[in-house]
Amino acid sequence: MAFDLYASEDVQAINNFYKKLFEQIPDLIFQFTIYSDNSCSFPLISKSAEEVFEMPVSEFSSASRFSILKKISPLDRRNFYTSLLKATQTLAPWEIEFRANLPRKGKRWLKVTSKPERGENGEVSFYGRILDITDSKDQELRLKISEERFQFALDASTVGIWDWDMVENNVFYSSLSLKILEQDSTDIFDNPEMWDKIVHPDDLEKYYSDIHEHFDNKIPYYENYHRVLTSSGKCKWILDRGKVIERDENGKPMRVIGTHTDVSAQKEKELALIKTMELYSEQNSRLINFSHVVTHNLNTQAGNIKLLLDLIEMQNDLEGNKEMLTHLRTVSNDLNETICNLTQVVDIQNQLHLEIKELHLNTFVKKTLGILKTKTCELNAEIVNAIPDEAFVLYNPAYLESVLLNFVSNSIKYAHPERQPKIEFCFEPEAKQGFASLTIKDNGLGIDLEKYGDLLFGMYKTFHQHKEARGIGLYITKNQIDSMKGQVEVQSTVNEGSVFTIFFNKELETEV
Repeated sequence: MAFDLYASEDVQAINNFYKKLFEQIPDLIFQFTIYSDNSCSFPLISKSAEEVFEMPVSEFSSASRFSILKKISPLDRRNFYTSLLKATQTLAPWEIEFRANLPRKGKRWLKVTSKPERGENGEVSFYGRILDITDSKDQELRLKISEERFQFALDASTVGIWDWDMVENNVFYSSLSLKILEQDSTDIFDNPEMWDKIVHPDDLEKYYSDIHEHFDNKIPYYENYHRVLTSSGKCKWILDRGKVIERDENGKPMRVIGTHTDVSAQKEKELALIKTMELYSEQNSRLINFSHVVTHNLNTQAGNIKLLLDLIEMQNDLEGNKEMLTHLRTVSNDLNETICNLTQVVDIQNQLHLEIKELHLNTFVKKTLGILKTKTCELNAEIVNAIPDEAFVLYNPAYLESVLLNFVSNSIKYAHPERQPKIEFCFEPEAKQGFASLTIKDNGLGIDLEKYGDLLFGMYKTFHQHKEARGIGLYITKNQIDSMKGQVEVQSTVNEGSVFTIFFNKELETEV
């Protein structure tokens, strides 16, 4: 049976109901009245006042307001009184949080929620409750401190945070993540597809492979190094880590959180170290090869000299000795030439600080053709120079002259005997990233690259029966190009000709 409290005429029943209700409510329920003469009273106060204020209900009277005010913390007392006065004047709801110092419990946070009403005689009565909110305030404070510490950790960290909601398909990026990517806001960067677009194409396959391995529960978390293109057009290396923190009933990822770390400086050092190690390895290989060549050649020449000297010593024939001395002179000249060649190679490899200048390419090509003019005229060679007059390269002047002289003289030396020699020059300012190129093409004898490709730039390697072939020119030329941080490529077909392409590093620093 329903009990209609307001329709009931049993006053005692109603009183009993309110009494039992108030006893069960932990909040302090009150009626507080302020009269026109500034006196006040507590017509109604629940028994929980004894717990909240640690005062007997019987002590709540007009005089007790001063005792209550004294329990309020001095830091909040003025604000408490001002807000009460304002609510009294405006009849606006009175709500305030304040600290109270109690004898037994110590400092407590309390909250007043009340509605004022003005009576017929001008008195203002407040009907409301007072709650002990200490626990929620402590929790709020701990949460605030935790958030402040987290925010400080984020601000002090070099790690950006991302949070991918895969259900809604949007991503949250922390301020540092946006800073790493040089973005001002997430307005244009809040979906995963944008991230896919800025990952370097060469890194995409590994990026997808790693993240899907984690999505498929094959690895406990996702980690990948890749390059990203920032809004300014620069490329940065990013260490991207992530972990699925929520899956559906079928194990499909629903939410992933992770971090971005800018590791560009670390990666650049790592790549520079790898490049240096490769350079040292290459130099070490060249040194070993060089030492073998030196040992072999010098031993051969020294053996020849010793043999001739032994023969001279054994013979008493003056004419025979003269012939031996002629052979000795030949061997001595060969030894001298070998030593000169080896000295030149050593000089190239020991040059740490070469003079680099911006050189007018056509000037050096014309100088080379001028040096070889007699031979080109003898063979009636056709010269086709397609190098634009505005072509400049960064190079050491002596090396450029030597490189051009070697390649062009080889085109003449190994011209095909059955046709008119033709030498073509072509320049490409943007052959590939960071490099310009000069192509020297001929229609000569050509080289069997399948057979000799690996030996092409070796020391004392020859590929044609030619009386002037020494096998040192291309070796020296390759060393000079390497020392200029350049590259050389060869295309050649036997009996059709060869194409040598020299790549000039455009990032060399000039020395004045």
